[in-house]
Amino acid sequence: MRPSILKLFGIGALAAIMLGATRPASADDLIGMTTVYETRHEDTLPDIARRFDLGYVEIRTANPDIDPWLPGAGHWLQLPTRHIIPQAPRHGIVINLPELRLYYFGAKGEVRTFPLGIGREGGETPVGTTKVRAKRMNPTWVPTASEHAENPDLPQAVGPGPDNPMGIRALYLAWHGYAIHGTNKPYSIGRRDSHGCIRLYPEDIEALYDMVPVGTPVTVVNQPIKAGWSNGEFYVEVHPYQSDADTIETGGKPETEAAIDVDDLVVHMAGEATGRIDWPAVERAKRERTGMPVRVSLPDDITFAPQ
Repeated sequence: MRPSILKLFGIGALAAIMLGATRPASADDLIGMTTVYETRHEDTLPDIARRFDLGYVEIRTANPDIDPWLPGAGHWLQLPTRHIIPQAPRHGIVINLPELRLYYFGAKGEVRTFPLGIGREGGETPVGTTKVRAKRMNPTWVPTASEHAENPDLPQAVGPGPDNPMGIRALYLAWHGYAIHGTNKPYSIGRRDSHGCIRLYPEDIEALYDMVPVGTPVTVVNQPIKAGWSNGEFYVEVHPYQSDADTIETGGKPETEAAIDVDDLVVHMAGEATGRIDWPAVERAKRERTGMPVRVSLPDDITFAPQ
């Protein structure tokens, strides 16, 4: 059974989506630019992902037929470097779990985005709102009780250094036991590999650490579907479910019959411009789930009734 929009977004977020339907088509809900890259003989997908500040699962989702370890020279890759902003308050930090991506909204209106590693099955990163309660350079890692239960050989604490899985910076959240931090395993970015904490590439956590003050609000959402306007055109962006990330990582593909129903969100977000929606394009987007924005609006002089 496909999840309803209410289950995916919650009451508060659904209200925001409905209000968003009144936004003018001139509003811009997208950041970045989609780019392509021609592979070289020595490339691997993890190396390319880090070079372009992407996560592993998102680059595999965009290029499902490419061998991640031996792509070979002369292949053109789609780089998912353009993103629809999630439906959440555009303030502070917003994390979208299916997207494996963090957005930071600065005080001057600037938006930065970074790929993430998040909690694996059984240790999922929670959804909700919290804040940054403390910041620490070169943090000490103290394994939790659940981590000790899983691996009794873990030390009581690990100080700063190359063996510290928290890396060189940490933003501690008001949720007890959770933090946004670096990692000594950069290949884990863009995967569900943690016990619930949120990991960034070393270079990204340094940048974010310098931007984010203590007290910054943090909103974590679960939005495999996003939609929005850019330069008068309407886009949708459909990601696999969180649970599909492990399948994609190992070379599998999400079940097409589980394709997420996007239609209600499109109607709410498009508002009075619903008649301009290219519904076959919407169907392709939700079937393919590439994780990249897809334009689904028709020219102004062509309108159709919603199917």
